[in-house]
Amino acid sequence: MPEILSEALFDQARHDVEGDGEGKGRAGEQVNDLKHICKVLHARVSAFLQHDAVDDERLRMVQGQTTASLEVIREALQRYSLDEISLSYNGGKDCLVLLILFLAALATAPVLPRRLQSVYIISPSPFPEVDSFVTSSSAAYHLDLAHYELPMKAAFELYLKERPRVKAILVGTRRTDPHGGTLGSFDRTDHGWPDFMRVHPVLEWRYADIWTVRITSPGVLRMLMGQFIRHLDIPYCSLYDRGYTSLGGTNDTHPNPALRREAVGQAADRGGYRAAYELVDDEAERLGRDR
Repeated sequence: MPEILSEALFDQARHDVEGDGEGKGRAGEQVNDLKHICKVLHARVSAFLQHDAVDDERLRMVQGQTTASLEVIREALQRYSLDEISLSYNGGKDCLVLLILFLAALATAPVLPRRLQSVYIISPSPFPEVDSFVTSSSAAYHLDLAHYELPMKAAFELYLKERPRVKAILVGTRRTDPHGGTLGSFDRTDHGWPDFMRVHPVLEWRYADIWTVRITSPGVLRMLMGQFIRHLDIPYCSLYDRGYTSLGGTNDTHPNPALRREAVGQAADRGGYRAAYELVDDEAERLGRDR
């Protein structure tokens, strides 16, 4: 397994954030710089796309979704320079898939910055587990992550004021999300909102595409996320192991009741709920949200 996707790397990233923040090894060299991470992920995604899916309809579907998503990202990179593009990242499952695709697409870029522009709009009453994962993953994947504890509109207004060159922001919205039904791959913000192009590479992905998973070892926060990342072991937010399927704040987000353990004698090792990847119904994804 590549070091960039290991728990050890995330531990190192967390140490770097708490220490000098430079992500350097013992001898002072840069550990897994952005270009290296992009090349490894590009190789993994390419291997996934070349995997024989003749007898696996689901795999063929997700390979098609992956190809389409990469095409949207590449079109964004043709329309905008890299310093005009940012990524909306909150540590959730959808934007994690988006992040992996974005990094893979950047493998052929002739020049990359040290870190990628990105923005984290913090939910009211955030989960400590979410904040911890955002911190470790953004360091591991070299994100220049701006944090805002503001309503979304105000947060984007301030972000674009501070980053005036940004013209497009990649967002992990899917078709089944609230307000996702009428979106296209490229949608300029509505009247009254700060002006930028919203780019939606994973718009057509289904919940099952994201969460067809295999846990690689008991008690380790590592998974193969979706048919798409069948060959990638990726750490993810621990709340998904405890029945949460859509993450907001502590005041409006609960384990999904569709995942409650009902059978007598079943172990309640996740607080009485099965893990998020056991849910298969798109319509049930947000049953754990108050709004």
